Parts: sequence; C-alpha cells; structure tokens
Amino acid sequence: MENQVYLASNERYAKMSSIYNRCGRSGVLLPKVSLGFWHNFGADAPYERSRAITRFAFDHGITHFDFANNYGVPAGSAETTFGRLMDDDFRPYRDELFISSKAGYLMWDGPYGEWGSRKYLMSSLDQSLKRMHLDYVDLFYSHRYDPNTPIEETLQALVDIVRMGKALYVGISNWPLEQLRLGAKYLKEHDVPLLIYQGRLNMLNREPIEEGILDFCREEGIGFIAYSPLAQGLLTDRYLDGIPADSRMAKEHFLTSDRRTPELLDYLHQLEAQAKASGRTIAQEALQWVLDQQGVTSVLVGASSVEQLKNNIAILG
Repeated sequence: MENQVYLASNERYAKMSSIYNRCGRSGVLLPKVSLGFWHNFGADAPYERSRAITRFAFDHGITHFDFANNYGVPAGSAETTFGRLMDDDFRPYRDELFISSKAGYLMWDGPYGEWGSRKYLMSSLDQSLKRMHLDYVDLFYSHRYDPNTPIEETLQALVDIVRMGKALYVGISNWPLEQLRLGAKYLKEHDVPLLIYQGRLNMLNREPIEEGILDFCREEGIGFIAYSPLAQGLLTDRYLDGIPADSRMAKEHFLTSDRRTPELLDYLHQLEAQAKASGRTIAQEALQWVLDQQGVTSVLVGASSVEQLKNNIAILG
C-alpha cells in the first residue's frame, strides 16, 4: 500500500440517500456514521492500519473525520497521523472531506493549555492545523464548558475563528443545557450559528435525552452527533465471555473491569437476542438505536480494523 497512489472508489456516493443526514437546518450533510480518531490512530498505532481504515471509510461515503487536539498517544498524534494521510492520500479530496477538531481538555502544561480562554482556543487550533497540514478545519468545537472563563470570551473566540477563515463552522461539546442555550443565542446573534452539539449518547448513557439537550437541538435546528455510541465497547459482544487480554478493559484505560457487572451481562444477553432477531450484531443494534433517536444527525465510531468498521457501517445498508 505504501507506494500505491490512492484513487477513491467511484461508488462512494452511490447510496447518498441512505448514508447522509442534514445537520440541523444548515446546508451541511453528514454521514450517519462518522469516523472518530480518538483511539487507534496515534503514534502508537501502525500507520498502514490507520491508512487502510481511513481509506475504507472514505471509499464507503464516510466524509466526516472527527479529531480533538489531544487525541492519540501521545496527545496530538492522531492529528499528526492525519496530516501524513492528507499528504499521502487525501489532498486531492480535501473539498469532499468534513474535518473537525476541538480544544478544551488538557493539551500542554501551564495556565494556557486547557479550558476555554481565547488564548488557549486560538493557540490550540493553530497547532492542530499545523499537525493536520490544513489551512482550515470545517468544524471547530469548544470541547467542554469552562466555568472560570466568561462564556462570552469562549464564544467570541469561536466567532472570530470563523471570521479569520480558520474554521467554516463551530460546534459545542459536553456543555450543560443552560450554557448551551446561552451559547446558541450568542452565536446566532453574532452571525455564526451553532452547527452541531457533540455529546455522549448510547443505550447505557442517555443523559442528552434526559437533560433535554437533544430536544433543544432539534427545536433550534442544531445538529447532534453522538460519541461513544458503543459505550467504549461495552455494547458489543467483546466482553460477553470474559475480558480479552488485548482489550481496553484489560488495560484498565478509559474502561475499567468493574463496569462488567452481572446486571450489564444480563442486559447484553437480552440485547444479543434482540439483535439476532433483527439480523444484526449487538454493536449494530446499539448504533441503530442512537440513530433512531429523533434529532440525531450522526454517530461517531472508532475502529481498530477495517473489518470492525465494515461491520459497524453495515447498518447503512
């Protein structure tokens, strides 16, 4: 693969009506399943594997790739990997891609390396663009609400990032409902409407529904993209019969073994029976559940192999 010129599949948009959703009331269409680069794309992952997964995604109509400044091991290396992918494969297809990044969590030491100050957001995006070898991102998020920075400072930084041409749209991730309302109002009044909200939503964690965030986004014409739709792998068959040695749970990293409770296993076995009756896997059933929630635009999936991604996007028909 290393010396092969990448030519994207001519069939990648053959099923557009079944692959894409409109993002709120915007002009943007996003694939119902988007590719997230949180895990498996850092410097600790084989480049050719990352390359194969990304190629497969785009060849099957997945145009939205989602990053944050601190994704990858070490932090930032997922964006660095993508910069190499841009140079090797995807530069001719830049205008067909919808690339997002975020800033909010800890990225570097000192007082300006996290949260929501103008200093941090501007500096972080500049670093992300350099790593990804891009002039702009299509979407830039505030990754979390900062209670110690005036909300107007964070929001005005997002407005100015668009006006500077460093992002085409802005998003908000992990903000509480009250602050989301204020943010959407401010951005609308400053002619940079909020495109999308990113939140954790899955069959085990329904907070965006319970807190009214999904309803608010739908009423206001704001898109919603769900991350962790498979609950870090809990909503798959991976842990039904034990904890695989190479699994995230075995490493006690982001997913701890105490999550594998008798109650969870009972739920998974019920879900497995339901999935089989539908001709699906547990993961496919869980992804479809998220997409069936009114107001959801897209689900973000990670992938550690082409086969895993292939199985997940099978719900697109």
